[in-house]
Parts: sequence; C-alpha cells; structure tokens
Amino acid sequence: MRRPLPHRNHRMQHAVCLTLSLVLLAAVITITVSCSSSHFYSQAAQGQADMLRRARPIPKVLADPKTNAKLRSQLELVQELRTFAHDQLKLPTNKQYKNYADLGRKFAVWNVYAAPEFSLKAKTWRYPVVGSLKYRGFFSESAAKEEAEELREDGYDVMVGGVRVYSTLGWFSDPVLNTFVNDKESQLAETLFHELTHARFFVSGDTDFNEAYATASGQEGVRQWLRSKGDTEGLKKYEADLLEFGRILALLRSTRAKLEALYAQEDNLSEKDMRLRKTAVFDETRAEYEAMKRRGECDSSYDRLFGTQLNNARLTALATYYDLVPAFHRLYEEQGRDWEKFHQAVEAMKPLTKKGRREKLGMPATE
Repeated sequence: MRRPLPHRNHRMQHAVCLTLSLVLLAAVITITVSCSSSHFYSQAAQGQADMLRRARPIPKVLADPKTNAKLRSQLELVQELRTFAHDQLKLPTNKQYKNYADLGRKFAVWNVYAAPEFSLKAKTWRYPVVGSLKYRGFFSESAAKEEAEELREDGYDVMVGGVRVYSTLGWFSDPVLNTFVNDKESQLAETLFHELTHARFFVSGDTDFNEAYATASGQEGVRQWLRSKGDTEGLKKYEADLLEFGRILALLRSTRAKLEALYAQEDNLSEKDMRLRKTAVFDETRAEYEAMKRRGECDSSYDRLFGTQLNNARLTALATYYDLVPAFHRLYEEQGRDWEKFHQAVEAMKPLTKKGRREKLGMPATE
C-alpha cells in the first residue's frame, strides 16, 4: 500500500489494487512447463524466486535479537491468526505464512486492468492452471506501466495498481511480507483469512467467484476472531468500516448502471457525444462523493479512487471483488455459520459453469 492506510481504505485498496497476482503464478508454472523465454514469464519467475529467497522462518525472525519490537509483535499475531484460521475457519495453513520476507519495497507486485473505452466488460488474459483472469501482473512497476501504455494506445481505459499481498494458492510457501505485516489487527486478519481461503479452494477461470468467496470468508473470519477475543469495540469499529465501505460501493454500482445505459447507446451516438456523456457521469459521481463526505457518510480515505483516474478499468476491478460477496455471506448463514459446511457448499459448485454458479448463489449471470 502507499502507506499504512486506515482500515476502510485498505478495503478499497484490496479491491482496486487487489491482493492476488495469480497471473504471476500462472507465469511461473508456464516457465516450468514450456521454458518460455518471453520477458513477461521470465520476470515472473525471477520475482517469485527472489521472494522465496528472501523468506526466513518466522521462529528464526522472532529469535533474532535484531528484530524490532513492532515486527516481533506482528509476527506473533500472524502465528495466532494462522492457528485460528486452521482450527476455527477450517483453512489450510500447512504451507502459507510460516515465513517472513522483507522485499525492500512497498508493493509486492503491480497489476494492470483494462476495459474498452465504452464498455464495462473487462479485458481478460488467459493462463495455464488459473484460466482467464481480469488482470496481468508484474514484479516491476515500470514493466506494468509499459503494458498499461500499450493498452491505452489501443484505446483501453487502464488502471495500474500496486499490490501489497501476493499469493500462489498454496503452490509455494507464501511468506508474510513487509508490505502488509504492519497492518492493524483486523486488517491483517482479513488479509490472511482471504488468502488462506484461496489456498483451500480456487476454481479456474472464474475470477469474480473466487475473489468474492475469499472476501466474504475473510470478513466473516474477522468477525469470529474479534468475538472470540471479546473485543466488542474492535468488532463495532470493523462493522462501521464495512458499513461505510458499503456506501462507497453503492455509489460505484450506481455509476456503473449509468455507464451501462450510456454504452448501450453507442450505435446511436457519436464518439464525441459518448465521451462527453461519459465524462459527465464520472463528474456526477465525484460530486456525490464530495456530498457524502460533507454529510459525514464517509471520510477522505477514498479521495484517490475518486480522482481523475476513475475510469472503466477501476469499476471492473471493483466488480471483480464485490458483486457476489453478499451471496456468499448468505450462503455462510444458510450453512448455520458452520465453516466446514460453508466451504464444502462452495466447493460443490466447481463442476458448474459460471452462469450455473451465479444461479446457485441466487445472483444474475453477468460477464
């Protein structure tokens, strides 16, 4: 993250910049299989190797007298959260987050998102193992920006987001990173529970389904964690953050609905008129955001999101993480808040098509 942000803005960062770089996992696997010499795949393999090389077992870091008190405390918290995730949330911890790595930078990777100028259908890239994904990841910010510039030249709306958390879905022993280890407790817990959920189950080629499942799991996990500690104040604050974030999402969903209606008229309007009306929709969104701040419905944590770079690509990135989340919360409740039954109910949807999974969740089938 740019800096240690408030929890509520972490959640938007989690959506806009996203915590996974599965494209890099696919790239690493592809190199192993095909020995591809392409720049994209080679940078992915090198980045993954560097991350693993820097990793040190957490017990050794804790035993090191040079480890500062803050890091020591956070790594002890990680150990507690891993135990809770395994025992209570029924998530796998045999590989994940047993080590710590300092990458010497504030982001682990950078993801690129793109959508056509007059469409909210995200551009996808296809990779082995993980299937089609709505983003392309790089260990180098300059390489991500180069990719973004090429997409802009092709007429796409583009977003480049720094990613603080990196996961390989259990293929490698993913370390805790300096990029997120100092997050506050509920934030760190949500991140770990989210990523461990991916390690438990991931269905190839359905980004929205996977991310919404992990997001809902992470949120419900934090609630249970805070309740188990009797931290009523922490839980109250966490629920308030979720409520505020819900207001932001509602505004962005309204924006998407307006744009979808506009883009449906593409055959009847000139490009100039389309661009003017598109700009007007985004201006209205920014004005409503400012009004929400004045009414005390949110604070300025989201200023960067609603800045001049708000575009189709940012909106599709948000859809990837949050459109299906309410359905997974309902599923969790329907399973009696039994974690094993919840995970099994999700896993049972693997054989279905994307449309079938959404129908099973009681949600409309969309691209």
